[in-house]
Amino acid sequence: MASRPFYKVSDSDTKIIEEKEIEFEWIRGMAISQKQKCIDSFHKSIKEAYPNFKVLEISTKSREELGIKLSAFNLTRYSIKKNKEYSVECLFQGSKVFEKGGPYQEIFNMSSREAKKFFKDKDLGELLYFQFGRERWELTPTTMFYDWLYLTTLHEKKDMIQELLGYDIFTDIEFNPKKSYNNQARAVAMYVSLYKKNMLNILKSVEDYKKNIPLLYGENNHKEKIVQMSL
Repeated sequence: MASRPFYKVSDSDTKIIEEKEIEFEWIRGMAISQKQKCIDSFHKSIKEAYPNFKVLEISTKSREELGIKLSAFNLTRYSIKKNKEYSVECLFQGSKVFEKGGPYQEIFNMSSREAKKFFKDKDLGELLYFQFGRERWELTPTTMFYDWLYLTTLHEKKDMIQELLGYDIFTDIEFNPKKSYNNQARAVAMYVSLYKKNMLNILKSVEDYKKNIPLLYGENNHKEKIVQMSL
């Protein structure tokens, strides 16, 4: 058995999303087919708790094309200045500033997989902050820069957004809360919630986004564990 979080739009006016955790049968193996079996098991448990809700996996292992496109590895942001597309993953990794160096803008031009592995075995000291363009992003709230980068990139994809609005719950089988912080499924849930709550205006500028930190990252956006007796 395994336990993983999933994310849904909150019905409350005082919080954006609901993060819940649920147990499901874990299928061992690194092959895509095995990962997809895990996703099926994960979604089966969720649907037992929310039978009328539509669930979408956000990762390169998703069975849905939309979910694959929305992976941070594949979702790209267009730079007018460079006339080029850059993946969210590359932009995120390349914006890191450590005690001994950064940001590393050469990462922007790498593949997403290369970007993900760039810092492995490098002794750069502690991560200090993120530098994206002229804007400096502090490390707290923990996922603030990643979420902003993902949300503002997704905001440009009008065709994906319309399709995305047909889903209620979002998962990422690759995310393990014991090993990492940033979660593309959580970011997608945030966007859908902001859309449905008519609050996308907070993405107009960095200043508007940061003004809403209490709402986006306050105590009300808490985790709840779902215990299903049938499991």
